[in-house]
Amino acid sequence: AGAAFQYLLVQKTGAQKNVGLIQLNRPQALNALCEGLMAELRQALEAMESDPEVGAIVLTGSQKAFAGRRRFSSHPRVLGGDWCPTALLFAAGADIKEMQNKTFQECYNSGFLAGWDKVSFVRKPIIAAVNGYALGGGCELAMMCDIIYAGEKAQFGQPEILLGTIPGAGGTQRLTRAVGKSLAMEMVLTGDQISA
Repeated sequence: AGAAFQYLLVQKTGAQKNVGLIQLNRPQALNALCEGLMAELRQALEAMESDPEVGAIVLTGSQKAFAGRRRFSSHPRVLGGDWCPTALLFAAGADIKEMQNKTFQECYNSGFLAGWDKVSFVRKPIIAAVNGYALGGGCELAMMCDIIYAGEKAQFGQPEILLGTIPGAGGTQRLTRAVGKSLAMEMVLTGDQISA
């Protein structure tokens, strides 16, 4: 939508150029949701929302992140450890490196997650196009969208428990509404992933 972004690719697409397309583009960090990426996402969403030509918005992962595969001898790991996506990537979750040295008080006082829910308040329909991993904050971001279009390789998870915490951007509430209490508790308390 006109502005240059460091962490996003933004354009209007479709036969009538009336679909806003936002691609997460932070391949070196597997599209981890850092503060800069989230600020850019808010800016892009505001631009699309105020653009009268845009009727709907699609949010997806970046193609560049899919090519950067690394091989590891262990099973792919989620948050906090190196891992190799065997499918396409939506978002690996919150940027743990950015968060790891912050205390609870620092996060609380600075409004650390303030603005993450901008996706929920955009008046135009937002479609999350997921055909790979949507973990932690990435899963929460997808659930904030109005529709999730999940491909055959889509994997959703809330693996924060593996770091000794729980989802922090509304994941526990949205996940319960999306999959029911029992499955949501299983996913949050074990870190297990589900497919589409």
